[in-house]
Amino acid sequence: MVAVLGLTLGIGGVVFYQSRAWSYMEDDPKACINCHIMIPQYSTWQHSSHSRVATCNDCHVPHTSLAAKYYFKAKDGLRHSTLFTLRLEQEVIRITEPSVAVVQQNCLRCHGMLNEGVSTSKVVLPEGHGEGHLCWECHREVPHGRVTSLSSVPNARMQLEAPTIPDWMRTKTTENDGVKK
Repeated sequence: MVAVLGLTLGIGGVVFYQSRAWSYMEDDPKACINCHIMIPQYSTWQHSSHSRVATCNDCHVPHTSLAAKYYFKAKDGLRHSTLFTLRLEQEVIRITEPSVAVVQQNCLRCHGMLNEGVSTSKVVLPEGHGEGHLCWECHREVPHGRVTSLSSVPNARMQLEAPTIPDWMRTKTTENDGVKK
C-alpha cells in the first residue's frame, strides 16, 4: 500500500513538473505553448494588436467568477493534455462549442460598447452589426491571423524555450538508436 502510494505520488510529481502544471494557474500566455502544438496561435497573437492589451485568458476563459474561470481552465486543459498525450490533436486547432460561447462573451465584454452609439462614431457600422452573429464571422483574422494549418503561418515559427522531452528520455532514446549525441 505504501509502495503504491509512493509510486503514485512520484509519477504524479514527475508529470506535474514535466507539464509545468503550475503555469496554468497564472495568466501568462507562455503557458499556452507548454506543448508545441499551440505555437502558431501564440506567435500570431504575439504579433497582433491584442498582445498589447489582452492575454490568452482574457479571451478564452469566462470572467463571471474566479470559480468559473478555474473550472473552465481545468476542464479545457485536461481535454488539451489528453489529446496531446494520446497524439489525437488535429493539425488545425478548432474552437469547441463551450469555447465559442466564452470567446463571444469576452469579445462583447471588451468591445460591446462598439455596438452602442454607432451614430456618434467615426466608423459607420452596418445596420444590425453583431446581431445574431459571432464576432469572428467578420473579424476572421483577429487576433490569430489566418491559422488554417501549421504551414499556413510561416512567420509564426518560433523556438520553444525548453525541450518538451526530458534530457534523461532523450539520452535513452538516442542510445537505443545507436547514436550518441
